[in-house]
Amino acid sequence: MTEQGGDEDGSTADAADAEPESDAAEPDAADATAEATPGVPEDVQKYDRFKKMDGAQYERVNEFLRDRTYITAREWAIARLCADFRTETGVEMTKIGENLPELVPFMTDTYTPQAVNQARASFEDKVTTAGATFLYGAMSDFFTADELDDVMYEATEVAKFLLEVEGVELSVEEELDAEDRISEVMRDVREASDELRHSEATCPNCGHEMSGDAGHADD
Repeated sequence: MTEQGGDEDGSTADAADAEPESDAAEPDAADATAEATPGVPEDVQKYDRFKKMDGAQYERVNEFLRDRTYITAREWAIARLCADFRTETGVEMTKIGENLPELVPFMTDTYTPQAVNQARASFEDKVTTAGATFLYGAMSDFFTADELDDVMYEATEVAKFLLEVEGVELSVEEELDAEDRISEVMRDVREASDELRHSEATCPNCGHEMSGDAGHADD
């Protein structure tokens, strides 16, 4: 069965992602030479992300992500590949799709360029939606500053783990610097949200003037 991308809203894709994948890649597949894998591009054979997941099964990876994020294993892997195989003229979607099992140990079948593009679009849509949800929660005063810090800490830990699985080595200094920058951004968000809630603003949809204690004018 060929893994294919689903509808743009992710419904079909999610159903496909829920299916277990058998025949996971052999642990030594990442070390295959050009002679052992004829026809595989050199840059594909040298691609070393996800090597920490050699032997992992798609179902387990997907379950981990679904418990902690909105994205699926399919969307995660393909979004990373689209970023890494980007050229001046665009993303090499044909190369990604045809060599997907060689590039990602837990992906077991090839994809069409259309399916690659669909998975990338689904990833981008989910990131945008999750970002809007988080920022609304942060700006709406539902959380105290301490509670928001806890949310950010948990989210950062998951993000760092995914980066490490991809092969990104973060030093302690780099982790602390990233956490400091995230905290600074969140302080700016809280300050901006306070100003927004207590000052007049314009509705982005209809243009009516809004204030902190009133809805649309004359509504």
